[in-house]
Amino acid sequence: MSSAALTEAVYYILLSLIEPMHGYGIMQNVEQLSNGRVKLAAGTLYGAINTLLEKGWITALSGEKDSRKKEYQITEEGKRILQTELLRLRELIENGNRILEVK
Repeated sequence: MSSAALTEAVYYILLSLIEPMHGYGIMQNVEQLSNGRVKLAAGTLYGAINTLLEKGWITALSGEKDSRKKEYQITEEGKRILQTELLRLRELIENGNRILEVK
């Protein structure tokens, strides 16, 4: 089964949400995971979160009523999508290494 490639931002957001996390935490985690190379603006992050919620790849967790910070977590479908992307990325690297004869 083939699926479209994930954007780097979506890949890192899904990876971040293996553990429940709020928006600002996701932004910090993505920057840390990418060694500072990927910095998500709030608009980009929340646009992606809305899309991922619609697709059912993440879910919003019910928190305390007084809390303004909404936490999100990856769903089983999101984990499946993440695994599929990881296999695609491995294939890219293996083919590149084979053709360029990188050991």
